[in-house]
Amino acid sequence: MSIASISQMPVLLLRRQKQRPIISLASNYISSSSSSRPKKLVLYSKTGCCLCDGLKEKLHAAFSLSAQESLHDVELEIRDITTNPDWERAYQYEIPVLTKVGSDGTEEAFPRLSPRLGVELIHRKIADAFRQ
Repeated sequence: MSIASISQMPVLLLRRQKQRPIISLASNYISSSSSSRPKKLVLYSKTGCCLCDGLKEKLHAAFSLSAQESLHDVELEIRDITTNPDWERAYQYEIPVLTKVGSDGTEEAFPRLSPRLGVELIHRKIADAFRQ
């Protein structure tokens, strides 16, 4: 994939700091190769997907919980699969797909999160995934 094609992909970045979510729209996202990479999740989604919208709402609520294990240092990137043919091919029948980005940049998909899961359980699953 060329840099030109990356710069044309709309990406929504969400990061929670000090009790306020910071939302920024970026036309591209290129992370630094620093060894202290932030904890990062990627949500593959698309406009008009009600399951995706439901999971986004629960993720926002999970990031807002004041639990013992805070998710304040977890970054959430939402990728619209319709903006990239590779993502669309891979996830068109699977969305929403939530992945954890490893320190080496590889993505590991979470098991499918049921729409019936509560916010507290989603929070716990994310915290557990980053503890491993």
